Amino acid sequence: MTVRRTSRHSLTCPALLAIFLLTVAVQLVRTSSESDPYKILGVSRSASQAEIKKAYKNLAKEWHPDKNKDPKAEDMFIKVSKSYEILSNEERRSNFDRYGQVDENQPYGQSQQQGFRGFHSSFYFDESFFHFPRSRDFADSKYLLHHAQFNTDVLPDSHKRPYLIKVTSEWCFACIHIEPVWKETVQELEPLGVGIGIVDLGYERRLANQLGAHRAPSIIGLVNGRVTFFHQAVVREHLRQFIEDLLPQKLVEKVSDNNYVAFLDNWHAENKPGVLLFDQVPSASLLYKLTAFAFRDYVRFGYVDQGETHSTRMLRQFNINTYAPTMLLFKEDTQKPVDIIQARGMKRQIMDEFVSNNKFLQVPRLVNQQLFDELCPVKQFHRRRKYCVLLITGEDQAFLSGNKAFLDFASANSKEVLRFAYVYQRHQQPLCQALLHNQAALSPQVVLLERRSQAGRVLYRSVSGGWNGSEEDKYRLHEQLELLQKDPTYLTLDATLPELNNEMAPMFIIQWMNAAYDYILQVYDDLLYSNWREMMPILSLIFSALFILFGTVIIQAFSEPGESKPRKPKPKEQPQTEEEASSRANTTSRPPKKDFVEVTELTDLTYTSNLVKLRPGHINVVLVLTNASKTALLRKYAKEVFSFSGTQNLHFSFLNADKHRHWMPSLLRSTSAVQDQGREEDEESSDYSGHVLALNGHKKYFCLFRPVFTGDDPNDSSTETSLSSDSRRKSRSRSRSSSHSRSRSHSREDGAGGKRGSSRATTIDVHHKLDRLGLWMERLMEGTLPRLQVPAWPILDETTNNFSTES
Repeated sequence: MTVRRTSRHSLTCPALLAIFLLTVAVQLVRTSSESDPYKILGVSRSASQAEIKKAYKNLAKEWHPDKNKDPKAEDMFIKVSKSYEILSNEERRSNFDRYGQVDENQPYGQSQQQGFRGFHSSFYFDESFFHFPRSRDFADSKYLLHHAQFNTDVLPDSHKRPYLIKVTSEWCFACIHIEPVWKETVQELEPLGVGIGIVDLGYERRLANQLGAHRAPSIIGLVNGRVTFFHQAVVREHLRQFIEDLLPQKLVEKVSDNNYVAFLDNWHAENKPGVLLFDQVPSASLLYKLTAFAFRDYVRFGYVDQGETHSTRMLRQFNINTYAPTMLLFKEDTQKPVDIIQARGMKRQIMDEFVSNNKFLQVPRLVNQQLFDELCPVKQFHRRRKYCVLLITGEDQAFLSGNKAFLDFASANSKEVLRFAYVYQRHQQPLCQALLHNQAALSPQVVLLERRSQAGRVLYRSVSGGWNGSEEDKYRLHEQLELLQKDPTYLTLDATLPELNNEMAPMFIIQWMNAAYDYILQVYDDLLYSNWREMMPILSLIFSALFILFGTVIIQAFSEPGESKPRKPKPKEQPQTEEEASSRANTTSRPPKKDFVEVTELTDLTYTSNLVKLRPGHINVVLVLTNASKTALLRKYAKEVFSFSGTQNLHFSFLNADKHRHWMPSLLRSTSAVQDQGREEDEESSDYSGHVLALNGHKKYFCLFRPVFTGDDPNDSSTETSLSSDSRRKSRSRSRSSSHSRSRSHSREDGAGGKRGSSRATTIDVHHKLDRLGLWMERLMEGTLPRLQVPAWPILDETTNNFSTES
């Protein structure tokens, strides 16, 4: 029994061992296939760089984590990027083909250990499962950024050089994958002058939120305080191009034989020296662009491609050696450079020293306070005194000769302790008034000064005799400069200078456009790469504004007068009540939208549209006047109806009774009330000036206002009236009872008396006819005025009692 058990156990062990070895072999094959960059990119081993690049672009678009929501998309994207990084570099590709390895730091002779390495990598041990602390690379510690350090140092320094910042965390598998590429990029870009920073997402959450980074890994570019995210594959070439794209577009100007004269002569307008770089490559290098970005406030930068045919004249004129890059620096003299450097493989330090030693013109113009502080620094106790020789001049043609003589004098007397500069009196009036004791300089003046404090206190002295550029002026200035250097107490006057005006500051509209352009780019970038967490406040603001805008428009559209819309026929039992309710709803007074009243004259052309075919629900308020009373009545009429001009269904017109004298009698005779009275209207006078009619063209009715009496009897006055039978009887009986003083019947007699008295009124009293028009308009808006129906509107120029048939 024992023997049998032993033999059975001895047979089981080799079987288990075979199964284990087979599993390991399968795992090794699977691992090797998964880590093969050729198989990941789907290309053959003999594929060209163009085929590899094309395959990489297609796979990168397919597996980008921002576009592909598959959980495996991020790992696949990292594999694709790593594979392209290997195969795009000929040296790495050769190492992989020869030794089957990726790590460049391992000696190539250790390929025999590759099997063990593959075995170890197939059983990857994730120490994050046990939360073991992971030691950070010591080289990365000097790049770590903190919130206070970022805001005090990095953010201001981003206006002088771009920053490349990596956002990482302790346990980030993707961060480990991009670490080799990041180190290579740092080693390449840091010597060029690019700032490097690392933000730990776990320890610097506040700084990460300020940058807008909410996941690791993230790579950010920072220029001029503006944050831009990197969204491409983490490859060294892409990161280099990313930094170059962050720089302003017009940082370096392309110069050729066609425009080099204009480029050099522009020193006077921009108040800056000019630098020209001659090289054999088609475009300026990143190193030159970074130098131009650092000194863009002081120097203009141009680039000349020596390989082009349009640069031969410059090469001959300045005697350029085409075998090495050459930099020339020009100041006021555009024919001869003041400094030259020529070397292969220029370093950033050499370029910075070359530019910083020549970043000011020989005689610069003081255009802002910053330039004044650098040219004429404040006196320090431990440093040698520096004096500023300032020419106060003008920019007209008459001052050019004196300015040129001052430049020649400065070039001949250049010393370390003397700084020459000039200002235009018209542009820097506060400064010139402080130095000239509020006296306008009729001729250019030279002032010697020494700054004593940051508050603007200076010691100064004006050179007697002014400055015309003559030899005598040069000798006098030279003599006083010698005395000043021997005896600092030669400066006897004391003053406090105001801050200089910034002449080079862009206009407000340009600043606003630049800010708007940056904002639009940021919004486009966030929308393109679905950064919704940052976009939600912006989108919420936009949609809120659109909702308020369109909501206001919709509310206004639905609040328009309802009478203009088609309605069902009204019941005949209550016609008056519904008309009054409609009138009240549609004639609601609104504040006027304009500061004037539009009054249209009723003529043959406007009569049909403004009355006969007037839109439903609209009323035309017409003033009747004559040539003699036109000016006075129109002025009074506009004043009385101005507060009602904001109502959209009210229109204002006037009718000249001298031109259309038969229209008003024809209208009054057509009313049903007058027809019942046997046409007793013939006894009335023909003077209708001052009458106002509210005409509803669609429903064929009107309301009548009779003018206030302006004759000899001040007690005879009237208000609005109707031509009903009750009012006529009370008018003929001359009833003055107080109970009917505010009724519609009260105004008939007064209206007749008003018309008879109006013929005796003077032109001064004409405008008093409309004194009570405002009260009448209020009753019109309330819908309480009597309405006089007409069968049809009379023709404007009719001579008989014929009426139009138009409705």
